[in-house]
Amino acid sequence: MIRSIYRQLFSEKLRLQLHIILRKLKALTLSGNNVYCPCCEQSFSKFLSKGNGLESRDNAICPNCGSLERTRLLYLYLKNETEIFQDSPHILHFAPEEVLKQKLLPNPKYIDADLNPNFARTQMDITDIKFPHNHFDYIICSHVLGHVPDEEKAVTELYRVLKPSGTIFFLSLLNPDSAFTIEEPSRADSAEEKLKLYGEIDLQRLYGLDFSARVSRPEVKVERIDYRRNFSSEARRKMSLGDGKREIIFKVSKI
Repeated sequence: MIRSIYRQLFSEKLRLQLHIILRKLKALTLSGNNVYCPCCEQSFSKFLSKGNGLESRDNAICPNCGSLERTRLLYLYLKNETEIFQDSPHILHFAPEEVLKQKLLPNPKYIDADLNPNFARTQMDITDIKFPHNHFDYIICSHVLGHVPDEEKAVTELYRVLKPSGTIFFLSLLNPDSAFTIEEPSRADSAEEKLKLYGEIDLQRLYGLDFSARVSRPEVKVERIDYRRNFSSEARRKMSLGDGKREIIFKVSKI
């Protein structure tokens, strides 16, 4: 009841702003050096937890910039292993993580996009990308594809607008114990059933170890990267870089 009234009183955009303000206020109470966020370069006694009703992850959310485990790892990879922050390449960023968006905004060729206009400057459907063939040097698509009903159409569109020699970075929630993706809509008609089956309420499928095969096409090369292995166990703990269920980077290069 209270949540319903809250949603009626405040627009989604205002609710998002209030959420950020409250998170930053919490940051003031978490002074310390136990954890470190490489995205905003701030240290805290701990990160905030994140839960979805099925599980809760400790030390997940940076209270200052809002980065999650996967965001911090992806940022480290992009900064250390790519030239995405150099020479103003054409970049398409779906469902942009705010801290990554802010780092890429100085690039005039950067496009942030989402179906929801409250989350990005450009409202766009990933299955109907309003850009010409072979346009983008880089595409970031983190934790988006599993939410799209028509996966095939989304992948086709992404590869269409990617330049030859261009690169897409996919990330998604994975079940490392499953050889195959779970995609059973008949068993997931309700939010509660989806949560039990996929681990998140609004997922259309829970990817397994076949993710690379699902996005593979003749025109691309797919590389699976567990970038956490580039860091010591202490560094992974300090920066809270996850457990590999959400942080595996699939680098797709167009041939």
